[in-house]
Amino acid sequence: MAEAQDDRHDVVVIGAGAAGLACASDLAAAGLRVRLLEAEDTVGGRIRTDRVAGFTIDHGFQVFNTSYPQVRRRFDLPALFLRPFTPGVLVHSDGGRLRLADPTRRPRDGIGLLTGGRVKPRDLLAFGALSAHAMLAPASRVRARPDVTTRTALADAGFSEDFVEMFFRPFLSGVFLEDSLETSARFFHLVWRSMLRGTLCLPRDGIGAVPAQLAAGLPKSMLRPLSPVSALTPTGVACRDGEVRARAVVVATGANAAARLLPGLEPPVGRTVTTLYHAVERSPLTEPTLLVDARRRFLNTCVLTEVQPGYSSDGRSLVSTSVLGAPAPAEEAAVLSALAEAYGVDTGTWEPVHRVTVRNALPAMPPPMPLTRTTRFAPGRYVCGDHRATGSLQGALASGARAAREVLTDLSPAGAP
Repeated sequence: MAEAQDDRHDVVVIGAGAAGLACASDLAAAGLRVRLLEAEDTVGGRIRTDRVAGFTIDHGFQVFNTSYPQVRRRFDLPALFLRPFTPGVLVHSDGGRLRLADPTRRPRDGIGLLTGGRVKPRDLLAFGALSAHAMLAPASRVRARPDVTTRTALADAGFSEDFVEMFFRPFLSGVFLEDSLETSARFFHLVWRSMLRGTLCLPRDGIGAVPAQLAAGLPKSMLRPLSPVSALTPTGVACRDGEVRARAVVVATGANAAARLLPGLEPPVGRTVTTLYHAVERSPLTEPTLLVDARRRFLNTCVLTEVQPGYSSDGRSLVSTSVLGAPAPAEEAAVLSALAEAYGVDTGTWEPVHRVTVRNALPAMPPPMPLTRTTRFAPGRYVCGDHRATGSLQGALASGARAAREVLTDLSPAGAP
């Protein structure tokens, strides 16, 4: 029997990324009949992993933060076999390499900066105060502040322009995917808080293991891969195999796809990032640490196999390097030259393994930025995803959870129109 003749579904969720998986899971747990449609052959959206030339290759540089509330609620963390990055970052500058670390975990690094004369006392004091506030203050205080740009917030916090240019600007460029620090300070404070309170890790089997674990907990037969949706209909959605009927539809796709399905929805400006993967015979940095460039010739680089050795099947090292936009071949050569300087090695023998360009990897988040917003778009129509919240795994999961709550409210007898 064609599905167009089957009225089994209360809700159709379009898109099996993090937001769609969270939404579908919560709706099913509440007893609703849900169909989850995914255009690709696997779940995760941009959070996915491939095997390329014997290497585990994530879809762009990604990390998994254990402090996110939605992560703690939804995941079996031991089952992901997580291994951590070091709690800090290395900055390559003209004056040499500088290590900046969480002062609550590695206080000696802060003392070394002070005695070495590389950082002014006022900046170390501001760094400690910022970190202490992030650890101790409730998140509600962040939400209640008047919003400004991150650059303004850092100046207000007492940081010198030299320190902002040396550390915050190159480091946060890789977090925000923009290098002017024009992103909302609300988002910055929440990011800083999550980094200090949690641990940045990688799963043993790649970042794709994260949505795979969510999907494994769904009721059997709910998920239908390779089912792109062409349009919404008055009674559901139109797919390749016919109409899927439902009382409500949740669009949990990327921003541009959501705008195509929901005319009138304004997608945010998206940020583009490209990650270059190289195979190396010997690791150029024998620790699982992120390295950034004070001159911002690349966003960040790291040796992924120092974090998860299983990312390589033959013992070679896998180096990941991210840059803004989509560089041309000549620009890639310039990146390799910058990496040679940053790592202090000859990169001429590095073997290109893969290149991933992710468009709309993050939404632009200028101030004032709402940290949450309703998912209701029209009667029976909802939209969720990281583009509707903070551009992070936490934002995507929280947006999906909010969509589920609003659908449940609206479909209940008390909430029915």
